[in-house]
Amino acid sequence: MTLPRELPCQLYLISPLETGGDFPARLERALDAGPVAAFQFRVKGIDQHEAARLAEPLQEICAARDVAFIVNDSIALAKRLSADGVHLGQGDGTVADAREALGKQAQIGVTCKDSRHLAMEAGEAGADYVAFGSFFASDTKKSDARPEPQILAWWQSLFELPCVAIGGITPENCKPLVEAGADFLAVSGGVWNTDEKRAVAAFADIFASS
Repeated sequence: MTLPRELPCQLYLISPLETGGDFPARLERALDAGPVAAFQFRVKGIDQHEAARLAEPLQEICAARDVAFIVNDSIALAKRLSADGVHLGQGDGTVADAREALGKQAQIGVTCKDSRHLAMEAGEAGADYVAFGSFFASDTKKSDARPEPQILAWWQSLFELPCVAIGGITPENCKPLVEAGADFLAVSGGVWNTDEKRAVAAFADIFASS
């Protein structure tokens, strides 16, 4: 599955760390509230068997809505789940490793923080998208990198590969990132720390008017 690009900018949801309980119902509400291109399954500190158990209903919800299901950090888990792709941090394996394990159709993204050099390296290695951030302070994942929106404009002026903006993004602060050329906004707390239906609808309104 290829990340769809119908609109100039689209939403890329990232799960909270707790994905059990009522979260599957919340995910359904979010995906039904507006267009979402992808969902990233991000859990920490649990074994692969438990992660796969938690992922199964979420993956089904995404598949029913044609939303790409991306696994964070773990090439092995992405392969086990036959996920649509994997998102790699610096140190989670190489693009080549992921491509060999997951195949040509997998969507492979790479965290590049505020580094133009890392982004160009990822593109040359065959990544399907690069992610810059954290643009704003985030409780989801701490990061010392704090790029300016201009890095998105720079990337768009030189490369066709999609770029993702990540880190503390909300409907209230996202417009400069959309205007700078982000293809996708990766959002976690900006949706799950509030009413998910209302937040996704708010992002959709901003994308449609940009």
